[in-house]
Amino acid sequence: MTLPDTSRPRLTVRGEAHVETAPDLARIGVTLTARGTDRRATLADLARRNDAAVALVREYGPALDALETGPLTLAPELTRRGRGEHVRTHHGTVHLTATLTDFTALGELTTRLADLDLTRVDGPWWSLRPTSPAHSEARHQAVQDAVQRARDYAHALGTRLDALLELDTTTPDHTPFGAPASRMAFATESAEGAPPPLDLQPQRQTASAYVTARFGLHPPSL
Repeated sequence: MTLPDTSRPRLTVRGEAHVETAPDLARIGVTLTARGTDRRATLADLARRNDAAVALVREYGPALDALETGPLTLAPELTRRGRGEHVRTHHGTVHLTATLTDFTALGELTTRLADLDLTRVDGPWWSLRPTSPAHSEARHQAVQDAVQRARDYAHALGTRLDALLELDTTTPDHTPFGAPASRMAFATESAEGAPPPLDLQPQRQTASAYVTARFGLHPPSL
């Protein structure tokens, strides 16, 4: 059994880095709504609007990274007065999420979706891909920052680093990337003529990395 060498001085430092870059993805949320006194007619209206929105998004195939369907809801609304369960109307919603890689098409698609009947559009939310080079660059800079800090402390003690003993890459809690740059909410009837596309400016993203490094030091002469 080998006991740890407690006589050799050790130094623990934290390194961090933050790299700003343009986003890779833009995500928008689409909520389609239908209302009516007849349940089947309401469901048919909802299906028709969903098909129209999906077809519209798929027109931007080269710019589209993903199209996903979220929760579907069809619920009766009861009258507030009177006895018994009397249905006043039926309310249906379906949620779509579209993720785009080509931001030149984003403004046009967002405007066309918002121009559909009883449709709400939220977003965009900008983000980086997990494979973005910015993440790798941030990790490299975080390690370099830790080494430089350790060297600075060692120099202040009149000594130098001996060896790297441990490197911990556990990430502390932080706010996730991809906060919304803007929010839009439309639920109106379509107007005649295509509206002009929105000019949506990408929000720069920050890739962050954190490391905790422990070094052995040559014994300083204090």
